[in-house]
This record gives sequence, structure tokens and C-alpha cells, in this order.
Amino acid sequence: MRGADRKTFLHALVTNDIALLGPGTGCYAALLTPQGRIVADMNVFELGDVMLIDVRREVKDLLLRRFDQLIFSEDVQLGDVSDAWGCLGLYGPQAAAITGGVLGADAAAFKPFQNARLLYKGELVITARRDGLGLRGILLFTAAPQIPALAQALLAAGAEPLSAEAAGVLRLEAGEPAFLAELTDDVIPLEADLEATAVSFSKGCFPGQEVLVRIRDRGHGRVARKLVGMTIDGESVPVAGSRVRAGDKDVGHVTSAVMSIALGQPIALGYVQRDFAMPGAAVTIVHGDSPLNATVTELPFVR
Repeated sequence: MRGADRKTFLHALVTNDIALLGPGTGCYAALLTPQGRIVADMNVFELGDVMLIDVRREVKDLLLRRFDQLIFSEDVQLGDVSDAWGCLGLYGPQAAAITGGVLGADAAAFKPFQNARLLYKGELVITARRDGLGLRGILLFTAAPQIPALAQALLAAGAEPLSAEAAGVLRLEAGEPAFLAELTDDVIPLEADLEATAVSFSKGCFPGQEVLVRIRDRGHGRVARKLVGMTIDGESVPVAGSRVRAGDKDVGHVTSAVMSIALGQPIALGYVQRDFAMPGAAVTIVHGDSPLNATVTELPFVR
């Protein structure tokens, strides 16, 4: 997103405070419906002359259309680099050191969402800190033809490939909700505990703000359901969508589940009615014909 009005334009549309972003900073935000439901979440990186908006590919066309429809007299230009660019993520205590060794710049002092334009063999690499999977993280955005060579350089410097399965285990052990799994178009940010990371209540109006403020002020922050962690007895891993029951009553559903390597037992994320969202609550997950005993557990599962 380019143009002199890019920050004020996006500020009026998403949940976090975009107007305060200076060059080399960023934040996590979401676009909501007027009813407060999540349309998309995003990483916003302000580079000083352009904003890089990092979203799931599944929603980028929807966002481009919606933003384009809302541009009237503002100096805002939209661009789509989804096919021309790629992204590599490094996670772990050595992520900054490995990045610095390959790109020749010190990323160890980067604060969350801090970003900079760096070079690899003369080619631009936008480098940004974005923690994830319960670990320190660095994202590297660069031209798609550059990705294989950059990946090989990172591997040679000590990085190791991370499979999608392993990343999924780490994500759940860290208790992190994911778009299209925990964050869907029927979810309000307060149900997923996103208010601390993605929502500014002091920034002014944005679509869906009235709903969130009403829940905060009139409802004292109480929502009908909450995203929780559940540790599961035995070795069976339930599938997403499995019903969660308390006694003979359906009280929620599973959104993601894995076998935790760190805990040695299955774990799950899911939404349950608020009366059953307290850590220690005993629930049952319906898995085929076999009920699985589970306990609501404080997040993250693993620190």
C-alpha cells in the first residue's frame, strides 16, 4: 500500500493503531465486519514509503477488492506482489544470529515488528521480526527467484528445515490461534483473546468497534464462548470440528489438535462456553465412537 494517505486510510479500517506507526515499525491487526467478526488478520509493516501487508493468500483478493472500493479521494495505491515475492521464516533462539550472518546486519536488537531493507547479493530483502510458534521469529520477504538461494544460505549458516507438521505442533504448544482454524468469520476477537495483540480501544472508530466496546463496557468483557486449550487423556488425537461436551451437554468444538512432543499427550485448541472455560474444567471430546476425557488447560501449554 503506497501513497501519502496510506496510514490514515488503513487506520480507519482495521483494529489496531496504524496512524502511530513510524518507519521501520509494524503491528498485528484484523479487519472485521460491522458485526465484529473476523474477515482477515494481518501483519502490517511500515517501511517509510510503503506499507507491506502480510496476509493469508486465501483472503488477499477479498482484501484488495474491499480496500479498492473504499478509496475515494485518498492518495492510496494498492499493489499485489503475492506471486512476484516470497517469504521465509526463521524461528528459534538463533534466528537473529543466522539472519545477521547471511545478510550482514544485526537483527538481534530488532523489537517485535521492527523491519528494515537489507540486501542479499545485491537483491532487496525486507527483514522483519515477527515472533511465532512460541519462539523469536524473523521474516524475510524477497523476490521469488531469490528464495531458493537465500534458503540455501540460511541452511548453510545453521538453520534447519521445519516441516508443516512440526510447525503445527509448535503452534499449538504455544497456544497460538491461526487464521482459518481458530480465527474464522464467525469469531469475535475477544473470543480468541486478541484484544492485547490486535485491538486498540483508544485509536478511534473502525468497523466492528461498537460491538467490541459494548462487550468490554456493558458486558464487562464477558463473551458467550472462549478459545481454550485442552489436554487429552490417552493417545488419540481428535479431528477439527469434534464436539466438546460437559456431562450430556454440547459446550463447544475443537478447532485444532496434535500430539504434543513436549507433553507426550494430545492437546487441542477449541471454543467452549464461558462457564466451562476455566482451567481445570473437565470435558469430553467426541472422537468417533470413543469419548476422550480432557481438561481445560491454561495457555500456552508449553512456555
